[in-house]
Amino acid sequence: MKKLIIYSLTIISFLIPNISNAQEKNDQLGAWYMYFYNTNFKESPWGIQGDLQYRNWNLGGDLEQLLIRSGVTYKPKNTQVKFTLGYGNITTGVNGSSDETSGEHRIYQEALYPVKFGSRIYTNHRFRYEQRFVENQDLRTRYRYNLFINVPLNKKTLEKKAIYLALYNEIFINGQRNIGNNNSVEIFDRNRAYAALGYVIRNGFRVQFGIMNQTTDNQGKNQFQLSLHHKF
Repeated sequence: MKKLIIYSLTIISFLIPNISNAQEKNDQLGAWYMYFYNTNFKESPWGIQGDLQYRNWNLGGDLEQLLIRSGVTYKPKNTQVKFTLGYGNITTGVNGSSDETSGEHRIYQEALYPVKFGSRIYTNHRFRYEQRFVENQDLRTRYRYNLFINVPLNKKTLEKKAIYLALYNEIFINGQRNIGNNNSVEIFDRNRAYAALGYVIRNGFRVQFGIMNQTTDNQGKNQFQLSLHHKF
C-alpha cells in the first residue's frame, strides 16, 4: 500500500512538470479549484451534469477563468455511453494586476464511454464538440478528446475510503483557423496532461489533488488542481 502511494506521488512529482514541449515555459504555478456534479432523474435515462471552476494564474486571487457549465444527459437503455447537450459561461481574466476580463458563451455536445480493464483499471473516453461565442471573435468550433484513468490503490474498487491514482490526457483541436478581425489560431489548440491522488469520502463523493500541465503551441504551464466529484 505505502509503496503504491509513493510510486504514484513519484509520477505526479516528476512526470508532469517535464512533459511540456512548448516553445516557452511559464514557471508560475497556477491553481484550479473545481466542483463536478452529475445525477439521474430517478430511473429515467435522463439526468444533468455540470461543473464550476475557479481558475487562477497564481495560487489564488489573480483570475484566469471563471467557468460555469451544465448540461442535460441521456443514457440509452442497455448501453454504457452517456450523451450530453450543455451550455457554459466563461469569464477570462488577464495575467497580472489588470482587472480586465472578456466573456464567452459556449454550447457543447459530448459522449462519455466507460471501459474497465481487469479488476482495478477504470477508464472513461470523452468526446466533446464545442461551439464558442467568444467576445470580439467570429463563431469558433473545437473538438476535444479526453482519456481518463482511475486506479484504486488500497482497494479493488472505487468504494468508500479508497485511495486512487487519477490520470488523464486531453487534446483540443480548433475547427477553423480564422477567428475574425484578421486574427487566426493554430489547428492544434492545446493539450492537458494530469496526474493526481484521489480519495473516496463516501459513495458518490470523491476528492482529487494533483498537477495538470497545459501545453499550447507557444507556452507550457503547470496548474495545481483541487477538485470535488459529486454524484447524487
